[in-house]
Amino acid sequence: MATNLVRKGFDTTVYNRTAAKAEPVVAAGARLASSLREAVEDASVVFLCLPATGDVEAALFGPTGMASGLAAGTVVVDTSTIDPVASRGFAERLAAQDVMMLDAPVSGGQKGAVDGTLTCMVGGPDEALAIARPFLAAIATTIVHIGGHGAGQVAKACNQLCVSANLAGASEAMALAMKMGVDPSRVREALLGGAARSVVLERHVQKLLDRDFRPGFRTALIAKDLSIAAKALNDAGVFAPVSAAVMQVIKALAASGRQDDDWSSVGALVQQLSGVQESDAAQP
Repeated sequence: MATNLVRKGFDTTVYNRTAAKAEPVVAAGARLASSLREAVEDASVVFLCLPATGDVEAALFGPTGMASGLAAGTVVVDTSTIDPVASRGFAERLAAQDVMMLDAPVSGGQKGAVDGTLTCMVGGPDEALAIARPFLAAIATTIVHIGGHGAGQVAKACNQLCVSANLAGASEAMALAMKMGVDPSRVREALLGGAARSVVLERHVQKLLDRDFRPGFRTALIAKDLSIAAKALNDAGVFAPVSAAVMQVIKALAASGRQDDDWSSVGALVQQLSGVQESDAAQP
């Protein structure tokens, strides 16, 4: 995402808690800051992308956080997936110093991040989005203003619920095909031509069939995202039996030692618990 900002011609300074991870962006033309506060000096727009709610709070308001170095009128764009209630609180704290904030979580996976074709779900004021939109257009092809502060995070929780249920169902479908002696790749090909077509079938099920569990999106992260969604569902009083079941499956996946594997490995867990052997599938 940061590399795409550089490629689009934006004057970009970057900071990472692990400096080596910033090297590809620096090689593309960004400047490397030695601290968060140095990174935001003279910035008009600041992007955050961090794993969890506590990380965002520390980056903004911790002892070495950036908040004290943000000039009035700056727009902070948080592309992390975090708790929507906490996100609203962060925006209110920044507003007290005349800094605007957008919660702008993204969807599209590693490929979308590399290609600059992410979907961005935005919560926050119109004025802030007007300033940030040209920057967001460098990383995303779909930018939807969902509503006020926290609305983008709510939309991301909805996204994670949908794709997780989809992947769990697709994993069971592939296990069924294999258990019945049918080639799962042919089943996938057929499903892609009908109403079951989805990004999950296109990308994640192919990773499952290829046994390619190199992390594009780690199991630990989807587990974190679903815990955020679970809290929101509970707080809102939503009847959610499907989501509850999927959350247990993802917890089991993490507990099985696959927390650092790509989350498509949930299909491998389903196959393991179903007693499926790769040789069960018919060969073309």
